Amino acid sequence: MAKKLILASASPRRREILETAGYSYTAVPSNAEELTEGLDSLSLVRENSLRKAREVFARTDGDAVVLGSDTVVCIGDEILGKPKNEADAFAMLKRLSGSVHEVISGYAVIDRDREESGCCVTKVRFRELSDSEITAYINTLEPMDKAGAYGIQERACLFAESFEGDFYNIIGLPIAPLYPILKDFSILPDWQK
Repeated sequence: MAKKLILASASPRRREILETAGYSYTAVPSNAEELTEGLDSLSLVRENSLRKAREVFARTDGDAVVLGSDTVVCIGDEILGKPKNEADAFAMLKRLSGSVHEVISGYAVIDRDREESGCCVTKVRFRELSDSEITAYINTLEPMDKAGAYGIQERACLFAESFEGDFYNIIGLPIAPLYPILKDFSILPDWQK
């Protein structure tokens, strides 16, 4: 019997990426406590991904493959998480304006027998943003539930001049690097079965 894939996330963006790639899965939001400090950005997203996947796996019957992921936006050594309020979102977008930042996603794939984890880094260059553009974007409420206060797949697509690396990583799930790992766990997209 084939193992089922469980996405340990409530993120609609991660669900959409899996669906676009053709995977059947069940989404189960994780109740794991996420770290927000104490580790460098690469270790942080990897650890949070593992925590999410392990917590959800513990609630399964053991015949599932669980995928956990965590994404942060970094400018220099500073990690930008989800904004606390509109002023915080404005400050984040002002920092990103006219500069290059990194979007870092961790991932963890686990089953009863093993765990595989890693991370993906994509560099994004934003053009100069005016205060009125930032305010108008915040008024859409799009930035309020996103790391770094923006979603490149939505209206903020107008802000990114260029990127280097995996595009889907910027949205929150580096599906191309995950594909061979999922395949190794015998999880294939429906169109390959």
